[in-house]
Parts: sequence; structure tokens; C-alpha cells
Amino acid sequence: MIIQARKILWPTDFSENAAKALPYVRSLSELYGAEVHVLYVLEEPGSFGAWYGDFDRAQADAILKMQKEKAERHLQEICESHLEGCPLYVRHTAMGDPASEILKLIEKERPDIVVLSMRGKEGRFAFGSVAEKVVRHSPVPVLTIPDR
Repeated sequence: MIIQARKILWPTDFSENAAKALPYVRSLSELYGAEVHVLYVLEEPGSFGAWYGDFDRAQADAILKMQKEKAERHLQEICESHLEGCPLYVRHTAMGDPASEILKLIEKERPDIVVLSMRGKEGRFAFGSVAEKVVRHSPVPVLTIPDR
């Protein structure tokens, strides 16, 4: 059996641990000439209350818009500075539960492989939560990168 990766998905939370997957993503992309899909998942608006106090819908929408724009700029910077050897990179943002959004994008884009750090910032990608859910439910292979 010949394994070919034409499309790679790399979910990131912009943490140092998530960045440890970049050398693998780049190497696989260069080896196979694969396009790279980079995903960042924004927090649900309900989780803003503790950080921002009381706010109305317009304020929540403004916060989300600002976060999405910041995330898109950060994704662009990552792609330009770390993935320039990739033939094509596609940036995605989503809002919701990270594991669910990763799995939705897997279903939509049908990557050949997912490269995922086992732990993200504040344990967000801690194995046993997001990474474990993705590994258990992904219809495609998942390469997990340890945080050591």
C-alpha cells in the first residue's frame, strides 16, 4: 500500500505546544506536495462573561469580530513565516468546542492526515480531552505530537 498525503490538517490554539507540530506539518507537506489546512477555534461567546463583565449582544459581536480578525492575522503570520515551503495553505477559523470543530472540518475537507499537538495552551489540547476525542472519532489518521 502506498500512502500519499495530499491534504494535511493542523489545528492550532497558537500555543508553544501547538507550534511543536509545525516541523511535522511542513515536512509532510514538502514530502508529498500537500496543501495544509490550518484551523483555529474561537471560544464560545458564553465564556466571555467572566472576562468582560456584563455586555449586550452588540458588544459580544464586536468582541467576536475582533478576536476573529486577530486570529486570521495570526494564522496568516504563521503560514507566511513557518509554512512558506508548502504549495498551498488554507486558513480556517471556527467557533465552538475545539474537538467538535476539528472533527467537522475533517468531515468537510477530508484531509489525508491530521497533525495535532497532545497539549495546547492551558491544557486545552490535553490528551484526554481535545486530542483524545479527535483521535477516537477521526475517520482519517491523526499524528499526535507530544509536548516534551
